[in-house]
Amino acid sequence: MEVIRRGAEAEIRKDVWMGRDVIVKSRVPKAYRHPDLDSSLRASRTKNEARLIQEARRLGVPTPIIYDVDVIGSEMVMQEVKGPRVKDLLESAEEPERVDLCREIGRLVALLHKGSMTHGDLTTSNMIFSEGRVWFIDFSLGGKNATVEEMGVDLHLLKEAFQSAHSGMLHLFDVILASYSEHFDKAPEVIRKIKDIEDRGRYT
Repeated sequence: MEVIRRGAEAEIRKDVWMGRDVIVKSRVPKAYRHPDLDSSLRASRTKNEARLIQEARRLGVPTPIIYDVDVIGSEMVMQEVKGPRVKDLLESAEEPERVDLCREIGRLVALLHKGSMTHGDLTTSNMIFSEGRVWFIDFSLGGKNATVEEMGVDLHLLKEAFQSAHSGMLHLFDVILASYSEHFDKAPEVIRKIKDIEDRGRYT
């Protein structure tokens, strides 16, 4: 067992489960919450994330296979998707490959949004390139029955990720939006929301 990340909300570790290489995500207890409330919240969030990962997969977005969900223990066992993070790949790839990656990201976000889903933490750190495909991971902040505003927040987060992690590649965010627009008929409304969100941020 190898711990690969400890965050405020969860511990992520590599393990072997029934002969398979897996990722185990365990939600961390919060001492400041009443124990019963804490258990209930962690169980609910674990179950919700597992459902979102499976729903995204049903919509055609590559996501890890969920092997086991321990709701009481607030733990989820899933396929280990082996490959570089898209964040790192964008830095090392040649421009044609970067463009292809970003076109695929736009298409996958469109699939999610067409299915009324949001990712909630849409950054290139939460995407892995494996087996020739872009995989989305970590749906802990995702949601269903998404509004245009919530979809706009998804894309705004991704734009911010490019501004901070890929500041020399901002043109690639335009590639993402172009591909997104090709695959989602509500794209113009959602893209307008990005500007609305940015404008609100300037005056708060």
